[in-house]
This record gives sequence, C-alpha cells and structure tokens, in this order.
Amino acid sequence: MKKKSKAAASGAAKRQKSAAAVRKTAPRRPGTAPDTRATVASDDKATLRRLKAQLARAQARIEELQASSETDFLLDILNRRGFERELARSLSFIKRYHASGALIVLDVDRLKPINDSFGHAAGDEVLKAIVAAISDQVRASDVVGRLGGDEFAVLLWNLSETDARAKAAALEEAIDRLTFMFRGNHVSAGASAGVAILTAHSDVERVLDEADRAMYVRKAQRRHES
Repeated sequence: MKKKSKAAASGAAKRQKSAAAVRKTAPRRPGTAPDTRATVASDDKATLRRLKAQLARAQARIEELQASSETDFLLDILNRRGFERELARSLSFIKRYHASGALIVLDVDRLKPINDSFGHAAGDEVLKAIVAAISDQVRASDVVGRLGGDEFAVLLWNLSETDARAKAAALEEAIDRLTFMFRGNHVSAGASAGVAILTAHSDVERVLDEADRAMYVRKAQRRHES
C-alpha cells in the first residue's frame, strides 16, 4: 500500500509539473498581455508619412529642375527648349479642337553692333527692354520665348492671319521706338518679324522654319526701306 501511495503521489506531482509547463508555454488569450499590433501599425503609418513627404520633395525638385532647364535665366522667359515644348502642345490642341493660332519670330536688328561697341551688359539691357515691350503687346494666354541669341518667338491664340500680321507690325513698331543711352550715345535696336499661321497640318520644325524664313524676308525689306 505504501508503495502504491508513493507511486500515486509521484504521478500526481509529475502531472502538476506538466500542467504548469503547459500554462507557461500556452499562448495568452487576447487582453491578458499588451497588444504589440497597435504599436506596429503606428510605426507603419509613421514610415508611410515619411516616405510620402520624401516623394513630394523629390517631385517638387524634379519640377524645379525641369522649369529651370526650360527658362532663360537672363530674361525670365522660356528658352528654345521650353518654347518648343509649348508649341508642340499647342499644335496638338489645334489639331484636336480645330483652334486657330499664329507664330511670330522676331530678330533684333542691331544687337551685335551694340554688344561690340558698348559691351554685353549693354546688349543685355536692350534684350530686357525688348522682352518688356513684347510682353506689353501680348495677352496672358500668349507665350513668349527666346529661341537663342537675338531671336525671339511669340505664340498667339485665336486670331486670324490678318490679325497676326497686324500684331507682328505692332511688335516691330514697339521695339523700333525703344531708345537707350550708352556712354553718351543715343542707341536704338529695332526688330524684324516673320509670321506663320498654325493649322492642323503644322508641326514644330516646319512652322518654326516657315516663320524664320518670313522673318528674313521682312529683314531684307526693312533694310531696303532704310
């Protein structure tokens, strides 16, 4: 009997230890310990917010770099790259919606002699005054760009060929009226304008070439008139 009692006691002790071990290793029921899932979710949200902020800064920087690559730093207007992009977009709009428009190319007549006689700072002053004169003659919806050197372009919306040619003449007149004083000398520049009408069949290279050729014809006429 004593041996059986000892064996039973030993078995009961083992069962108690086994049950205790099970209780230690068994997963806790919800609510019996701090829930780490909320902490993890909060960390994920913070990471997501940080990544979104970084992406927004990167996109803003890309837009800033793109804008700077398409802007003439001296005159704060579109350079050739930026103007050609706007012209391409405008031609796509004209083709799709059968809108009307015109391109005017202007070449400053006497910029090189001014640069040679009075320096490039004087030439820069002339260019800035010319951009201001052009801007005064066009609408907010029109686009002004510098194609390079002393050549400018104006993209005009919703006007007839007659109106476009009248606008080209007005731009020439406005620039012709500009006068400057350099080293005690009164100096004027002047400009010659060529016009190309935008149609559904126009493309960027062709219309720029057409306006450029018209500008050189006009320059020859002005030279003959003077």
